Amino acid sequence: MTWSLHDAKNRLSLLLREAQGAPQVISVRGEERAVVISIEAYRRLAQAGAAGLVGFLQASPWAEVELDLKRVPDAPRDLDLGEGGSGRGAGA
Repeated sequence: MTWSLHDAKNRLSLLLREAQGAPQVISVRGEERAVVISIEAYRRLAQAGAAGLVGFLQASPWAEVELDLKRVPDAPRDLDLGEGGSGRGAGA
């Protein structure tokens, strides 16, 4: 639900009760400015953030996907880079 700042100030108790069930958005002159969430939701978010990138990736639904990381043994191709380039990199 979205609350105007005026309503949020005047009905803070109700805003806090509603935040226990779902995030509550506070707007100022029609522009969303803040979100009120339950302390439990905040702690879950803070814990997830504290785990860093590794924790985020481990918690991902893609964490169990097996990747084929074998390199192809083929030799690199010669590329025509124009203007006398050999395709083997600088100084080749």
